[in-house]
Amino acid sequence: MLDNVLTIAGMALVVYATRVSGPWLLGRWLDVRPVKTWLGYLPGTVLVALVAPLVFASGVAEALASLVTLLIAIRTRNVLISMLFGVVVVWGLRFWFA
Repeated sequence: MLDNVLTIAGMALVVYATRVSGPWLLGRWLDVRPVKTWLGYLPGTVLVALVAPLVFASGVAEALASLVTLLIAIRTRNVLISMLFGVVVVWGLRFWFA
């Protein structure tokens, strides 16, 4: 029982230390502008890394709907509209191909 509590406390300490050390390191040793620019690209790259394997592992309907969603998102710059179009397209293509 004590081992479990010590393990959880140690994990919490490590997580807290990593969260605190990031801003501390950025503020002390690094020029902030290039790092902020680089960090600005991370959400998009993480999203692509998560979505791309699903797109290519799915069927034709899902791949085409992903392409339509991407094109609508680029054109409108509106996430909600592109998601709605993507859902409607995948639904329609699944209905058509089934």
